[in-house]
Amino acid sequence: MKQVFFSMLLFSTGTLLAQPNAKQVEVLKSESAKSIQAQYEEYKKMILTIWDYAEVGFKETKSSTLLQNKLKENGFSVESGVAGMPTAFVATYGSGKPVIGILAEFDALPGLSQDNSPTRNPIAGKGAGHGCGHHIFGVGSVASGIAIKKLIEEGKIKGTVKVYGSPAEEGGGGKVYLVRAGLFNNVDAVLHWHPGDENSVAYTSALAYKSAKFRFYGISAHAAGAPDRGRSALDGVEAMDNMVNMMREHVPQETRIHYVITNGGKAPNVIPDFAEVFYYVRNPERSQVVSIFDRVVNTAKGAALGTDTKMDFEVIDGTHDLLINNTLAKLAQTNLEKVGGVQYTAAEIEFAKQLQTSFMGRVPSIDSAAYVKPLRAEKNMGSTDVGDVSYVVPTVGVSAATWVPGTPAHSWQAVACGGTDIGVKGMMVASKTLVYTAIDLFLNPDLITKATEEFKKSVGDYQYKALLGDRAPALNYRE
Repeated sequence: MKQVFFSMLLFSTGTLLAQPNAKQVEVLKSESAKSIQAQYEEYKKMILTIWDYAEVGFKETKSSTLLQNKLKENGFSVESGVAGMPTAFVATYGSGKPVIGILAEFDALPGLSQDNSPTRNPIAGKGAGHGCGHHIFGVGSVASGIAIKKLIEEGKIKGTVKVYGSPAEEGGGGKVYLVRAGLFNNVDAVLHWHPGDENSVAYTSALAYKSAKFRFYGISAHAAGAPDRGRSALDGVEAMDNMVNMMREHVPQETRIHYVITNGGKAPNVIPDFAEVFYYVRNPERSQVVSIFDRVVNTAKGAALGTDTKMDFEVIDGTHDLLINNTLAKLAQTNLEKVGGVQYTAAEIEFAKQLQTSFMGRVPSIDSAAYVKPLRAEKNMGSTDVGDVSYVVPTVGVSAATWVPGTPAHSWQAVACGGTDIGVKGMMVASKTLVYTAIDLFLNPDLITKATEEFKKSVGDYQYKALLGDRAPALNYRE
């Protein structure tokens, strides 16, 4: 006799209960974990395939297609190219309430080519690498969605699951456009996770940020023969950079400002008539980000005036800080502790030891990958477009040890770990945790009610507005 776990649970005895008891829920979670684990090799193959693709933001055509096809094969209806982004998608299974969303990412980072060895060894001809582990992120979220779909299909839970394929998290703001397009309307809760070097639940907000490319236009001339007839666009960039660096003394200390000169001319003996610099401005408060960004714009205007060049700028991305939902965080923490951490083989321990010799600063114990950190607020100086999602629907995130402890994000070491079973094992931890948490939300409507009440109180009277404005997705921002 088929068991029904939502609203009423039907047992072989024929007894109907208003809700399943704790033991029965744990059995359901255990079955789901076994289902995910049974597909270890299949998911590993997907992870390594996307790791090899290493496609940067908004160019993740093959990676997105692979994930979409996997969802379609498992009965999801998939809408592709949503919110003006060719590689974005929303995959849906089930009907009715509750509606639980799961976020998936899959973009790589430029300049981080690396094989899966514990020493620096770039792969010839490859310009990007998964230094933030989004190849694992995407597959893990798809695995979670499929496991939840199976429960709905079998009648063990009732409701809807949505998997959001969100491209270009690394500076492209894919989720901002999903939010702006209303694709999270009527969703009750959103779950996500991220690769890392530890097992933990997000309990600290991320930094809000805004980015832009500043472009300076001058006049070309022979740098030696006729310098008086030229106006250097690079001088404009360097003058701007100098003023921003002086400004650092006069901004809140939590502020982070980064830049790279993406075009500084082509030859020393030609005064460059074009130059470009790409800026990020970050701060815990979105209002401070807007204010400081405006000051950065003013330095660019001043630099153009002082160097007799012209300047324009293009806002590329902007994300909110991250709202923490205590109700969901405590629930996810309980489930992460049930799943446990990552266990290394002897060979993986040797890999980890060798990799750690390349680290700067403190090196944590390799054994820490096997443990779950307690739920506590810690300093977080990163940014994420999940922040925008957290301002429109209750959201919770988990980190799993897909990297050797001590591995910094956005590093060749992270790329190396992501091409090994260490990364796959961490994905299993995250995927199971998301499914456990989703099961609790599907079976206990009171949890959603409580999380929603907390969410509304946190948002208050704030009306969401994208920091990147009304611009279309910057589909070529990596070019």
